[in-house]
Parts: sequence; structure tokens; C-alpha cells
Amino acid sequence: MKSPAVKKVLARLKNHAFLLILALLSAVVSISLTLFVPVLVGGAVDNIIGKGEVYFEAVAQILLWIAVAVVGLTICQWTMNYLVNVISFRLVRDLRRDVFRKFNSVPLQAIDSHPHGDLISRMINDVDAVGDGLTQLVLQLFSGLVTIIGTLIFMLFIDWRIALAVFLLTPLSLFLAAFIGKLTHRRFTEQQLLQGDISAYVEEHVGNQRLVKAFCYEQRAQQEFDAYNNTLFEVGFKAQFAGALANPSTRFVNAVVYAAVTILGAMTVISGGMTIGGLSCFLTYANQYTKPFNEVTGVLTQLQTGIAAAERVFAVLEWNDETPDTPNKLQNCSGEVEIEDISFAYSPDKPLIQHFSLHVSSGSHVAIVGPTGCGKTTLINLLMRFYEVNEGRILLDGVDIRELSRDALRRCYGMVLQESWLFSGTIMENLRYGNADASDDEIIAAAKAAHAHSFIRRMPQGYDTVISEGGGNLSQGQKQLLCIARAMLTHPRVLILDEATSSIDTLTEIRVQKAFAKMMKGRTSFVVAHRLSTIRESDVILVMKDGNIIEQGSHEELLRRHGFYYQLYHAQFEKQAF
Repeated sequence: MKSPAVKKVLARLKNHAFLLILALLSAVVSISLTLFVPVLVGGAVDNIIGKGEVYFEAVAQILLWIAVAVVGLTICQWTMNYLVNVISFRLVRDLRRDVFRKFNSVPLQAIDSHPHGDLISRMINDVDAVGDGLTQLVLQLFSGLVTIIGTLIFMLFIDWRIALAVFLLTPLSLFLAAFIGKLTHRRFTEQQLLQGDISAYVEEHVGNQRLVKAFCYEQRAQQEFDAYNNTLFEVGFKAQFAGALANPSTRFVNAVVYAAVTILGAMTVISGGMTIGGLSCFLTYANQYTKPFNEVTGVLTQLQTGIAAAERVFAVLEWNDETPDTPNKLQNCSGEVEIEDISFAYSPDKPLIQHFSLHVSSGSHVAIVGPTGCGKTTLINLLMRFYEVNEGRILLDGVDIRELSRDALRRCYGMVLQESWLFSGTIMENLRYGNADASDDEIIAAAKAAHAHSFIRRMPQGYDTVISEGGGNLSQGQKQLLCIARAMLTHPRVLILDEATSSIDTLTEIRVQKAFAKMMKGRTSFVVAHRLSTIRESDVILVMKDGNIIEQGSHEELLRRHGFYYQLYHAQFEKQAF
């Protein structure tokens, strides 16, 4: 209970204070009625056997009161359980909303540095575990505390000596449960971590089944999964086994206490210090007094899982957000880009881009080429402010992009990535993702410009055809054409194409290049390309290597220099000829 995560969950319950108060009041009334019933039962027992004859009228009246108390008790317990569930579901809803909001507010580097399957597991499985465990614990602790205090008071009135014995012996079960809980916490934490790992593994392989089958990796993938699964089984079994020891251990201690109370009470009755009804009442209170200890230990496994899950959830919620945004916007973006002596590294010990400078006039067509890992895509990430530069600055229309709101900055850009992304929905919905206000006619025009209209018309429901998650019912080329149409729909001032035609056949690529040429007219464009034949008409070609521009110029100028670009071009030409 000393975990900071528990305190954070309790703090969140303040948001549901009204429902929580109603639940606690229902618990108080329910417990009060529960404590009142043994008094009535004891009175009934005394009226049956305590005075040598049965007083039927008194017994009948007591039974009526017991019936009223049981009905009230049932209503209050139902109300309490209902309110507890409402609080639990709202807590889960709010946590899940906040985690998703955090995913949208943290720097992209935080998402890239964690397995996506693990992040999904935190948002789904761990948040559910928090709702199932910690909320129940709060109300059980309150109910248990009221029950303990109430029963102790009643027992002291009946016989303070036996009550004192119960008070001194019963907490031994709680200390035993706390000891076991401390020993098992590490195992439950490890269990939640392994659940995140196995979720990440499954997410990767389900999403890339084509590659798994293409490389005949099924058997090895099964072996790797089995290794994860068996490890999770072993850790989970040990955690559950250790956690399951708590409840029977505490019940054994409480059974010994109950037996001791029975013997002491019987001796007191024999000596005339207590009636049989009083003993019956006292034994009921002794059982109720030990019940909260048993309930807490009974949910110890669930509690430890909830605490471990809460720690993982709040670890995400405590990630640092992106640097605060500004409200500044560009009124009329012309697309002039100035890069002044920037340096950047994903990790401090591995510098990537160092002292990089570049001036791009409005409307210029800039191509970026170079070997894999030279920093081409990284430069695009910096232009879009997906990552912040470590040194230097990037200006758009003379304004440092860090002084513009990210929303305003990115609305100046249209971007088509090498890896196409489509969500589960209609083709029309996927295209409108780029411009929510676009009309159907504008969407169709953009699809025609991207040469996607013809294949869309051949789909079963045309633009209303539902695309499966990730575009699984489309070819790679079709998916990329839709992404190009989506970018065209934004009418950007700066266009970024990161291998945008890599998955399109040659004939379609020629058509799309013509569409791009029309689209890029009057707009600044950055084109990352491996096929050098597609960038011959660029105003400037930047040749990057190890994070630096080593050559710069037009296609003809670079060929005449017989430098690194010359080698790349002829190596690719010879490869194509071969």
C-alpha cells in the first residue's frame, strides 16, 4: 500500500467523490444492519431457550425486524456494488483516455523507443487490472475498517475480556498477509512486464504475417512465442501460487481464534457470565471481525496485479510532453525553408546530422539522395518537428519553426511516406483524413490526379468500399496511390515525398510523376528517392552521407563532377541494365 501508484489511484477517486460518498454511506448502512442482525438473533435465541419456555410473540416480532434488516441490507449492498462498478468503469475510462491522450502529446521519440505491443498492453490490459484491483480494495478497506470498529465495540459491551483476546490475536493474519504480499510483489511486476513483451511479439507477427510466411519463419516464430509463453506461465504460476498462500494462511489463524473464542465463551456461559443468546451473538461478531482480514487476503493476487499494472500505466502518464506549443501561425506560407547549422542525434553517443545548413527558395524542387542511414528521413522528421534539433534552427518563411504552433506548421506540409498507412474504414473516409472539410467532388478530383480513381471505381462499393485494418484488401501500390491522393487533398505549400512511389509499377509511376510535377508547381518540395531516374528534373539534388551534405547541384552538374552521386547513379544504372 506504500506504492506511489496506489496513492495516484486514490487521488483520481476524488474525481468521483459524489458517487464514492454514496457508496461509502451505503456501505455504512449495510454494515450497521449486518451488526444489528446478530443482536436480534441473540434475543430470539434467549426467547426460545434462555428462560425455560418459548415466547412466540417476542420471537415473531424479532423475526419481523430481522426480515426488515435483511431487506435493507440487501438493498444497500446492491447499491454499494452498483456504485463501485460505476466508479471502477469510470476510472478505467478516464485512465484509458489519459493514456491515449499522452500518446498524442509526447515526443515521437517516446513512442519509437518502446515496443508498440507493450504500449497497447498498458492501455488495455494494465488499465483493466487497475480497475479490477485497486478500486475494489479502497471500498473493501473502508467496509472492513467500519466492520472491525463496529464489531469490536459490540464485543466490548458483551464481554471485554474475550473481545480483548480477539483484538490481540486476529491481526496476526493481517501481518502474515502483508508479509506474503511483500514477497510476491516482485513476481507480479515481472508478470505484467512479460505480458507487455508477449503482446508486443504477437502484434509484430500478426501485422507482418506475409514476411513470416515468405521467409518460412513459422516454426521459429512458434518456438520464440513458446519461449515467451512458457516464461510467462512459470512467472505467473509462481506469482499466483505465492499469492494464493495468503488467504488459507489467514483463514487458519482466524479459525484458531474462532475456536479460542468459542471455548472462552462457553466457559463464560457455564459460569453464568453470559447467556446462550449472548454467546451466539458474540460468535457471530467474532466471525464478522475476522471477515475483513480474510477478504483483503482473498483479493491479494488481484491487488498485487493491480498495483504492478498501475505502476506501468502511471509510468506512461509521467512521460514528459512535447515542449509547450505557441499560438503563432503563418498567415500566408510561401514555402521558403532555411536550415541554419543544425545538429541532431537520436542518442548522445551516436551523432547523426552535424552542422548542416541549407537554403531552399520558395517553389524549389529539392531531391535528397544517399545511402541508407545517412540522415535523409531524419531531415524530414526535423522539418516536420517530429523531433527537435539539438543545435541550430530551421526557419519557414523566416520564422523559427519552434516559434510556430505544431498544428500550423504541419498544415503547411503535405507528406507521403514510404510506408503507407490506412485505417479500417471506407476509402472516402481514408481520403478525407487529410482534409476533413473536403467535399466529395474534391476527393474524387484528388483521386483522379493520383491515378487512383480507376481502381477505386472497380472496387465493390467504389468510394464506400470498406478497407480492412492496414489496407489488407488492397495491393501495396493501391495503398500508396490512396496516400498520395490524401496528400494532394491538403493543398500544401511544402510537399514532402519520402520514397512515395517505391511500390508503384513503372507505368503508374510515370503518370504519378506527372501528377506530382503539376502538384509541385509553385510549391516547395522535398523528395527522398533511391531511384535516381525520378529526380533528374529537380532544381537541387542534395547528396547526403553520414549526416552531412557532401555534394549539391543539379543532375547534370553532379554527373560532371564524377563524385559520389556519379558513383550512385552509374551503380544503379548498371544494376538496372544487368
